[in-house]
Amino acid sequence: ALDGEIALHRWQLQLPEGLTYCLPVLAGDVLRFAPWRPGQPLTSNRYGIPEPDVAMEDTLEPSQMALVVTPLVGFDTQCRRLGMGGGWYDRSFAFRHDRPAPPWLVGAAFAVQQVESLPVASWDVPVDAICTEDGTLLPSAAPVNA
Repeated sequence: ALDGEIALHRWQLQLPEGLTYCLPVLAGDVLRFAPWRPGQPLTSNRYGIPEPDVAMEDTLEPSQMALVVTPLVGFDTQCRRLGMGGGWYDRSFAFRHDRPAPPWLVGAAFAVQQVESLPVASWDVPVDAICTEDGTLLPSAAPVNA
């Protein structure tokens, strides 16, 4: 999480032992995902963002993930999302345009980051749900209380 995005640290620390938790790693112009546990080494990428210090061959492709939780800058009631503007998420999960398939994509944000409406571009990859401290929002549905 950067610049006011919701931090996922507490959630990370409460995950069951048998679950493989990954952090994103920059790979060319897309993301790959590296298995990581709290306390394992991190290194700064070219943007100064910490990422696991692992060999690229030890990372996973976006399509290999079951669930991806990503912090958001903003969102609307139709689960349209606004990220930091680099396009990493959209390029990495573009395969979902052709075939709705795993991973389950969930945005994490503060309720105050909700706006009335966001524009949609052809390359935007939507999330399947957005979770805030007030509940879970599904596209075209009423919020589900947490």
